[in-house]
Amino acid sequence: MSIEVGSIVSGKVTGITNFGVFVELEEGKNGMVHISEVAATYVKEIREYVSVGQQVTVKVLSVAPDGKISLSMKQAAEGYRPGGRSDHRSPQRDRAQGRRTDRPAGGPPPEVEAPSRPAPEGFDEMLSRFMASSDEKISSMRRNSGDRRSSRRGPGSWQ
Repeated sequence: MSIEVGSIVSGKVTGITNFGVFVELEEGKNGMVHISEVAATYVKEIREYVSVGQQVTVKVLSVAPDGKISLSMKQAAEGYRPGGRSDHRSPQRDRAQGRRTDRPAGGPPPEVEAPSRPAPEGFDEMLSRFMASSDEKISSMRRNSGDRRSSRRGPGSWQ
């Protein structure tokens, strides 16, 4: 069976880098899953999701003329919705970030009251506030550093 774009295949993880996972597919072909295609959530550490030797299911995203195969674990997962979040989450990551893991994945989040935010201020207001603050700091530095300035009278002169 040849590897075609859009097909779901399984493979074995042969290597892990900071930017992705290398997977050996059938017929001895190799492909790579970019870090952004490992899971439907933000992946900081790939090793939290996969390990070398693990069997994974991937979707073939592209096959370049030079033979490079681009894969996605995220799109091969059940429950994946293009443009949305998958129903799958990493329990290890949830625990590490202090999230509750006793509720079903994809269920409604616990009720949290949204923080009230003041009305956004415009660029001109932010700029004028910054300039006033900056002017105060500069004048304060000038007042306080007047007597600490040293003069250079030449090499070897420490008076």
